[in-house]
Amino acid sequence: MNRKIRQWFASASALRGMLSTFAPYLGAGIKVTKIAEDFSAATVELRQHWYNTNYVGTHFGGSLYSMVDPHYMLLLMRRLGKGYIVWDKSASIDFIRPGKGTVRAHFELTVERVEEIRRMTAGGDKYLPEWDIDILDESGELVARVHKVLYVRKKR
Repeated sequence: MNRKIRQWFASASALRGMLSTFAPYLGAGIKVTKIAEDFSAATVELRQHWYNTNYVGTHFGGSLYSMVDPHYMLLLMRRLGKGYIVWDKSASIDFIRPGKGTVRAHFELTVERVEEIRRMTAGGDKYLPEWDIDILDESGELVARVHKVLYVRKKR
């Protein structure tokens, strides 16, 4: 990542602001509401508008996926530092129930999980950590679950 782009990610508030004004997020109605200063957690919400509602009056599935797409990768990049390669490898989404109103997703990256990833990549091997992210409606009901797999390797 070039130096100027890295500066945009220098603080949690700068990253939150940049993501919240990122054109695809603006167009989908997605807002990053919180990123912990130590990059250990984030919360994202999607409010339903006419422009992100599908034909049957619920959240467009692509917007539901978009709201969770980059966050574990970005948090992990910040927690591990410049000495690691971190990429999204794969993802799948399971739509559980129709989403209406405001939906939210929360991301948690614990110290234990970061240490596990460091340990698994210490010898230069790739590691493929996985997460399940729940997208919940305003009453706490599960709308969708996204399964994410990242690719992590220590740089040579």
